[in-house]
Amino acid sequence: MATVELRFSAQPEHVRTARLVAAAVARRAGVDEAVLDEVRLAVGEACSRAVGLHRNHGISDPVRVVLTEEEKSFSIEVGDGVSGAAPGVRGSADSEVPGADSDADADGEDEMGLAVISGLVDDVEVIAGESGGVIRMSWPTTPETELP
Repeated sequence: MATVELRFSAQPEHVRTARLVAAAVARRAGVDEAVLDEVRLAVGEACSRAVGLHRNHGISDPVRVVLTEEEKSFSIEVGDGVSGAAPGVRGSADSEVPGADSDADADGEDEMGLAVISGLVDDVEVIAGESGGVIRMSWPTTPETELP
């Protein structure tokens, strides 16, 4: 199991870098080429959400992105440092994704971002914790074929 961890300051310009790194690591892990755009978009949404939460709550801690290659899957976790920021949703993309209990505009943006992620990723989990929220996403990988 190979893991890449990326931490970046909560600046919007770093989201693009996170997207590029996620796509490169996903490609190397064996995620189907047809799905790489979805990986990029989902990571962009999750990182943008985390950056917004950090900036809105005045948190100076970095946004965390953990990319993990497993035997048959590739997963990405995007974590923020805002305690209780993520809605308490566990399950698949078919789950209802309620908004957080804050400002109405932030709720709308949060719901929209989570809805986009849920539409892009079949296996997604959003968790709120004492040390912050985490969005976990995973995709199947295709095994490498050996040439004769």
